[in-house]
Amino acid sequence: MPSSNPSPPSGGSPPEVVLPLEPGDRLSRDEFERRYDAMPRLKKAELIEGVVYMPSPVRHRRHGRPHFRLIGWLNVYEAATAGVEGGDNGTIRLDLDNDPQPDAYLLIDPDRGGQARISADDYVELAPELVAEVAASSAGFDLHTKLQVYRRHGVREYIVWRVLEKQVDWFVLRSGQFERLAPNADGVLSSTVFPGLWLDAPALVRGDMPRVLAIAQQGASSPEHAAFAQGLQNPPRAR
Repeated sequence: MPSSNPSPPSGGSPPEVVLPLEPGDRLSRDEFERRYDAMPRLKKAELIEGVVYMPSPVRHRRHGRPHFRLIGWLNVYEAATAGVEGGDNGTIRLDLDNDPQPDAYLLIDPDRGGQARISADDYVELAPELVAEVAASSAGFDLHTKLQVYRRHGVREYIVWRVLEKQVDWFVLRSGQFERLAPNADGVLSSTVFPGLWLDAPALVRGDMPRVLAIAQQGASSPEHAAFAQGLQNPPRAR
């Protein structure tokens, strides 16, 4: 009688074992992505300066809800601006040691003069024009290690919402360094890279989304936004 548990055929290769990601692992980008792909239930992991970072479970008021509001604000601008794309938690290939996964980003379509590109396997490669992070327990990490990585790779604007401190920092890259963007006379922050991207940061922090979205709509209806949007339809390479 044949065995009910036959042995595998002789000469066969054992199945490849893919090790799980662990915080603190030092990996190449290829190995990081290989292990990440093998963990479909894992929602977020980043490779920063060759080291794996895996955040703690996300809390509602400290991260989930602020993240939702941030995306809502950015979506107003993307919807009004053909040639601009937004993303939420997409992995970005900056270099062989850095695969961050920011909470949000905006980029200009590469075919319309943007500095990033979309790879054949659907990753963002190189630096988006704008990156945004919601920071609670990770505030120090976002304002130091990540800030330096984004600066070095040419992210032109970097927003960090420090939820516990009730503060929004908006940095602009000038002469290779990040400088804080100052609000205008009305207390509104205005992007230097995406004309018409306006933010009432105090309103965002206190959860006054009708005010946040009203100011965002005003920016998207401004003359400077109209000029920028028109320019995207006639990118330099097409002239």
